[in-house]
Amino acid sequence: MIWRRPIRPLALAVALAAPAALHAQAPQNDLASVQRHLSAVETMTANFTQTDRNGRVLSGVLTLKKPGKIRFQYEKGVPILLVSDGKSLYFLDYQVGQKQRWPIGNSPLGILLNPARDASKFARVVPSSDPRVVSVEAYDPKRPEYGRITMIFGRQASAPAGLMLQGWVALDAQANRTTVRLTGQRFNAPVADSAFRFNEPSRGRR
Repeated sequence: MIWRRPIRPLALAVALAAPAALHAQAPQNDLASVQRHLSAVETMTANFTQTDRNGRVLSGVLTLKKPGKIRFQYEKGVPILLVSDGKSLYFLDYQVGQKQRWPIGNSPLGILLNPARDASKFARVVPSSDPRVVSVEAYDPKRPEYGRITMIFGRQASAPAGLMLQGWVALDAQANRTTVRLTGQRFNAPVADSAFRFNEPSRGRR
């Protein structure tokens, strides 16, 4: 495939690198279910499909390991990588030899990475007309430049705590929307720490 840099780094990273704060009091039952799900998941792998504001789509494999590690491995021919080593989130562009770094400590999707986080302190459940869906939004009104993230869970009895993370929608300060959908989720299988290592990009590489 031909790579045309369809997604800006910060739009990619907003899902993991945007600080979150208490937004509203969530319905106790659904938010408690989300918290139980997050506490039960130590690792997760899934296929992902990512759609940007222009409708362009990339796919790949997501790997998560608590605490703090996540990797978005994009399809062959896409020279970018989004990965966290447990402390920092890195966006790597191997086509132009660029590396960018953000802290992950107070991020909306940090609730996926830190089993000790209390979701009720920085997220709220968004009302849904579909009782099979639980949507959880994190947003800091004092820092609108960091955007917002809404995670989508489906009720599924066989999933941890009866919930399956189906994906999320990230919206940056310029209203650029990035949507991630997950399929083939697998939970709590062994994942080596080496899965989150990466090669440094070189500016001489094209």
